[in-house]
Parts: sequence; C-alpha cells; structure tokens
Amino acid sequence: MAVTDRSSLLVDATALMRELGGSRPPVLLDCRFTLGDPSAGRAAWEQGHLPGALFLDLERDLSRTPGPADGRHPLPDPDALAERLGQLGISERTPVVVYDEGPGAIAARAWWVLRWLGHGQVRLLDGGLAEWVAQGGSLDRSVPATRSAHFRARPGSMPVVATADLLAMPDRWQLIDARAAPRFRGEVEPIDQVAGHVPGALNLPFSQNLTPEGRFRESSELAALYRDLAGPSGPGAVACMCGSGVTACHTLLALELAGFPGASLYAGSFSEWIRDSSRPVAQGGLP
Repeated sequence: MAVTDRSSLLVDATALMRELGGSRPPVLLDCRFTLGDPSAGRAAWEQGHLPGALFLDLERDLSRTPGPADGRHPLPDPDALAERLGQLGISERTPVVVYDEGPGAIAARAWWVLRWLGHGQVRLLDGGLAEWVAQGGSLDRSVPATRSAHFRARPGSMPVVATADLLAMPDRWQLIDARAAPRFRGEVEPIDQVAGHVPGALNLPFSQNLTPEGRFRESSELAALYRDLAGPSGPGAVACMCGSGVTACHTLLALELAGFPGASLYAGSFSEWIRDSSRPVAQGGLP
C-alpha cells in the first residue's frame, strides 16, 4: 500500500480560508450540477459561491456531447477543455480547488479530468460548499475577473479503460461499480434504459467513502474498505465505473486516499455498456 499525502488530494474549509488570504491562493472551481436540471448548477453559482470561484459545467466542460455508441458523459475533448481552462486563467501549474454542494460526486469528476489532462495541483474541498458554510465561510455573487493563461494539455495522464478493453480481456479487470446498491442489482433504474450491472462487477456505492457528515473517511478506514476489492493484482487491475463515469471518479479519489493509486476509469460505464444489446447484463447479487 502506497503512503498517501492526504493534503495533496483534499483541503478542508478552514485551511482553504487561510490559503485564500495567502500570497498564492488557489483558483476555485464550482462544479455544482443537478442531473434532472442541467441549468441548476450555474443558477446556484449565480446565487452564491465561494469568494472568487469560477463555474465549470459537467456537461459543457467536463464531458463532450455523446455519440450514438457513447455513455451519457463521455470524456471531454482535450483541446476544448484546455482552451476553456485557459480562458479561466488556469494553466497546468495553477493551484486549483474544486468543490460542489458537498458530497464531492461532481467535484471528483473535475478533480479526475484535470488530472487526466495533465494538471498536477488540483484538490477537492472536503465537504464542499456545505462544509464551507458550516465553518463560517462567506458566499459571493460577483463574477470574478480572469486573465487568460495557456494550459498545456497532456491527455492520458490518468489511466482509462474502454468498453473494447473489457470485451477483449474480461479476466484482466476487476470492475468496482459506484452506483447505489438497488441500481446495481437492477431493482430500480431511474436514468438508463436497462437495469442491472456488468457481469463480474463488484458494488461499493460511492456514498460509503464518506462520513455521516459528508466528508471523506480517514485513509485507514478507506484502506480497510477497499483492500479486498483491489484484489491480489492490486489497483492496476481495477477499473471504476458507475452510470456514466462521474461518481466513479469519487471512488478513484477514495482509492488514492486509501493508498491504492493507479486504478482506471471505465469512462463509458454502464450507460455505454448497454448501448449494444448483445452485451450481457446481470441482475441481483449482493452489493
């Protein structure tokens, strides 16, 4: 198990308050998003955000428009995202903190995508906006001024697994599905057209990465949670998935906190797997 510097992945609200008053404050990215109402995230940002925070949209910035064979949130075009980040004044060396409403489900996608693009200094605000407010942090409605920068993109800096990889070498990968257990078992499916899971996948809902207060569990607890799931081949043989490759990033962050870096994202996830009706789908099973 690798030793993890937790502070390189997460920042708590009180520490961030100190950093924002320092000589080199990080750029804040507000990533709030509501699946049933794609405009709600920006509207929430306009109503109040962390001081100086800029807005990054899950579907416009952190994904590209899906094609017929894609899942719901395919990875963004690297050049388009690099240009967008540059417009926000972010280079690959700019310290960045991402946040959402609280649990980190969308912010973790931003954390992972920036890392995939080659950014090395991105952290997640543990507990998100809810924890910021709970610690006495103020909110702002102003639109921050930005100065353009150049983001040198290096896509592929985080490992990705495609559907073709899973089909070609099904015994090579241990899939961890981050969806809620009823969706994994196929008992309910509020979003996708088919219910169930990829055969052979294990289920550990991303919500189990968090304490009841909505912050990430201690690294030792996460290590105990994921040690057996990583399997004898280690995290290099693990691919994390969910419905569309978003909350799977929460699991990838938890694995790094647990000291198991190197797992891959199955970017298309279940919503891509079921695009071809010939691919098998399992139901039931223990979470």
